[in-house]
Amino acid sequence: VLVMKYSDRMHQWVLKGSNRKVFDVDDASNGRTEECKDRRTSSFRVGLMKLIMGKSTILERAGIELVSKLHGDVETIFKSVDESGDGFIDAKELSNLFTKLNCPQTEKGVIDALEELDLNGDGQVDLREFSKWYERSESRVRSRLKQTFDIFDVDKSGTIDKSEMRDLLNNLTCTIEEGDVMVAINDISTGLSDQITYEELETWYLSKWNKKETEDSDEDGPVSENLKPPKDGGLFDYVKWAVAWPIVAVLCLTIPDVRQPGQARYCLASFLMSITWIGCFTYVMVRGAEVIGNTLGIPMIVMGLVFLAAGTSVPDLLSSVIVARMGEGDMAVSSSLGSNIFDITVGLPVPWMIYCLWPSKPNTISIETDGIDVSILVLLGMLVCIIVAIHLHGWKMTKSLGAIMFILYFVYLAVAVMRQLPFTTCT
Repeated sequence: VLVMKYSDRMHQWVLKGSNRKVFDVDDASNGRTEECKDRRTSSFRVGLMKLIMGKSTILERAGIELVSKLHGDVETIFKSVDESGDGFIDAKELSNLFTKLNCPQTEKGVIDALEELDLNGDGQVDLREFSKWYERSESRVRSRLKQTFDIFDVDKSGTIDKSEMRDLLNNLTCTIEEGDVMVAINDISTGLSDQITYEELETWYLSKWNKKETEDSDEDGPVSENLKPPKDGGLFDYVKWAVAWPIVAVLCLTIPDVRQPGQARYCLASFLMSITWIGCFTYVMVRGAEVIGNTLGIPMIVMGLVFLAAGTSVPDLLSSVIVARMGEGDMAVSSSLGSNIFDITVGLPVPWMIYCLWPSKPNTISIETDGIDVSILVLLGMLVCIIVAIHLHGWKMTKSLGAIMFILYFVYLAVAVMRQLPFTTCT
């Protein structure tokens, strides 16, 4: 909960050493910053685009992304996609476009899309064919945006008022704060009214797509850029850079950066190398925790429940925060739940099974923790309490729900530690 509360400060601290633009979390009125407002507006826009997409084909999804995120006339957009400048878009350039639009495709998927766009059958997409695709996509966006507007215009007044906007926001985001309704209306409305018309929504959606996201994506260079020392950084920034440099260097040399154009085909190699390095780092972390615990007289049960658990869960927390800011609230929650299920059903039994099947003695593993059955029952009880708490909060992540989970964690931690008393430490 504390990490989530101060996630903006942590984000600022991490980006400061890489010479990225950061915002001052203290420079806000009533506890809010302009960037926080922009982020909520961005989440609204992302959620609205997902609602517009609905059940669409790959090419239709890419077309909606194209109309929503790339601005300018059709010819300008075509030239930006035509990287070779020969007046045609080939399979490689179309694949790069899909990747840029967050719709990466396999080689077969790209070829199928190219064949659908290629009206004259010459194996390439010219400006005329690209324009037809763009016009169809723009028409589809306007049509589905109008359908969405009509659905939430419950009283059929031709406008969406505060009550209807609240319903729309509730459908698009996990939770909304007090004042978010008027923030959204004021951002969309061109006048002083507390209602918005379809024309205002269409203009806002098509002409004001999250400029900041575009700027950030333009700033995202190769991972190897992190090997360079921070510019205009302080002593602490250089210390952070020096400490992280060996790890960053090893990862840059061994893991392909699939975000770069043309590197998407190495995604499997990147995944396998990432898993390999996670295993190596985990081994070092566990051995280090064991040595530190024995040196300082901290019992292994405490090291495991507190320090190792936090060390393995904080990455899940940060990834959940990142995808939540992108408007993927369901992904943020399911990531945390899924990682724990994976740990218990795959992370523990698979290494044990491999060890037992290996032709060596002993062929069994002894769990040196008494009363693990009781601990599992307590954990299951906590899981039931969490599900009940989420249900009582209407299946929405709120501050009070976060506080309840925080309390449940400490209750479980206290019970688990007390059941191990008295502690036995190595001498």
